[in-house]
Amino acid sequence: MAVDRDSSAAGRADLSFATQQDIDEFVATLESYERGEISPEDWRRFRLVRGTYGQRQPECMLRVKIPQGIINADQLDILSQVAERFSRGFGHITTRQNVQFHFVPLHDVETAQRMLAAGGVTTREACGNSVRNITACQYAGVAADEVFDVTPYGEAMTRHFLRHELSASLPRKFKIAFEGCQTDHVVTAINDIGFRALENHKDGQRTRGFRVTVAGSTSIMCTTGHLLYEFLPVNEILEVAEAIIRVYHRLGDYEHRQRNRMKFLIKEIGWDKWRSEFEQTLATVRQEGRIPLSFNPESPPVQEAPNWSKPKAPSAKALAAMGSSTKTTGPGLHPGQVKLRVLPETFEHWKETNIRAQAQAGYSIATVRLPLGDITAGQMRAVATIARSYADGVVRVTAQQNLVMRWVPEEDLQSVWASLEEIGLGSPNANTIADVTSCPGAETCRLAVTHSRGLGRVLTEDLSQRPDLINIANGADIKISGCPNGCGQHHISSIGFQGSVRRLGGKAVPQYFVLIGGEVGETGASFGRLVAKVPARRISDVVERLLVLYRDRRVDSESAAAFFQRLSLEDAKQALSDLEYLAKDEADPECFIDLDQKTEFKPVIMEGECSA
Repeated sequence: MAVDRDSSAAGRADLSFATQQDIDEFVATLESYERGEISPEDWRRFRLVRGTYGQRQPECMLRVKIPQGIINADQLDILSQVAERFSRGFGHITTRQNVQFHFVPLHDVETAQRMLAAGGVTTREACGNSVRNITACQYAGVAADEVFDVTPYGEAMTRHFLRHELSASLPRKFKIAFEGCQTDHVVTAINDIGFRALENHKDGQRTRGFRVTVAGSTSIMCTTGHLLYEFLPVNEILEVAEAIIRVYHRLGDYEHRQRNRMKFLIKEIGWDKWRSEFEQTLATVRQEGRIPLSFNPESPPVQEAPNWSKPKAPSAKALAAMGSSTKTTGPGLHPGQVKLRVLPETFEHWKETNIRAQAQAGYSIATVRLPLGDITAGQMRAVATIARSYADGVVRVTAQQNLVMRWVPEEDLQSVWASLEEIGLGSPNANTIADVTSCPGAETCRLAVTHSRGLGRVLTEDLSQRPDLINIANGADIKISGCPNGCGQHHISSIGFQGSVRRLGGKAVPQYFVLIGGEVGETGASFGRLVAKVPARRISDVVERLLVLYRDRRVDSESAAAFFQRLSLEDAKQALSDLEYLAKDEADPECFIDLDQKTEFKPVIMEGECSA
């Protein structure tokens, strides 16, 4: 079921994905549940599809979908209101280009959803066993090295599956991603369907298409996507995705929560059998009638430079007041508690790490670094204001938990940096090893073992004080997850950390599995190899040792990712073996306290809702 749209829209003209009917249904179903007319399990399945997720505390996590990561300034203002009125005064950016609000009382969800819907923003199918938020490269449409802009195709896919009759009743969650650049910024290889842009040149004609992979995933049984098409014409993407969804809906495992992703279906029946089922279903889809795109597939609308009169930028004082206008509340780590500044930063440093040139001459792409993916309501309003004054009035949410502003005139870059400085978001080192990715962890997640955000804070602060280590890293990244599920994407990181626990003298020690060599490249995903299990308090030493090992043993200009993939397990283990060792009579009392916590570590793993 497609959502009506203006077919001329190209990424910023029509960003409405919401309906009030969704919220009316939410209210009616909640009332039925409270009257005892439906079971708790039926209510849980329903609310998850509406983006309302349980957390460790009695309140909810509300997940907001940001299709293709695109959100305009007015919508960012609305998100700020939701953060301020119903959450802790801030939101959290996820690796799936969503925005999450934690500690939202259940009976405030309706009001929050109506506020969001008024701006065209939806929580529909943000959680649950559904087609999740469809991601796309944050540089799409403006990258110098892209094949073509994937944004219109990703949006068409979003609108096809949003409220689709099957998309909310699948065996498990289902993820789709679009990438047009040479670098896979949205890690298509670990998605259920990954689309990589290609062009076919024949007889003087250029035809657009996608390299298509299926059944990629991390967590249990990490799998890189299987190649389904070397080249699929762009006008066939909807019917191919429709056929894949139908096969998964019909044959997927609805009984076993730990093995009901699409990768398990293919493993169970075999690739040849799955491919045969897909081909038969695709033939049926085509017999029912082709599923056209709402624009010319070979020549979709193109984003152009802003040609309207921009509002005057507010004064530094006004921006500073706006950025600091929100008082954050509630438990957990808050924005501003991650201390990045040791030495005064300069515009030149920020420009070197946070700016890329656009394909369109005279314009730049500016990355707004959000430590651990957090941004306050006041900062949201200020970023919206900056985007209106200096960019195209739109920001893009990235899989690296940052924000991107595009169409920034080169002559305005210093003003943009100065404006971001006023609101505490002018930090350099975006997309470097210091820009650590982390899931929410045991702060709120029912499945997490450790407080991954605590480790994220420590590593971010430590690396910010060590420009020598940042300079060594050469493309290395750090990703942290509080459990094996991998919401922080630690399996595909150069240096990845997975929360765990060890028992020592009847007590629990928070620790992390150390994985090295993960990466998503042009041909697929390589997954990190386990090299150590180290107490949480020693992880900073792990990072330094691995980077020094890379510095000392790399070959010529070898990247960190390539080095850690070829480094032998024996050598990696030897470098970290003493950090693993922990004797009961030698353990410091702090070893039994998780990072950013004050009491003894007592892991509590609750029933999760990832596959409810």
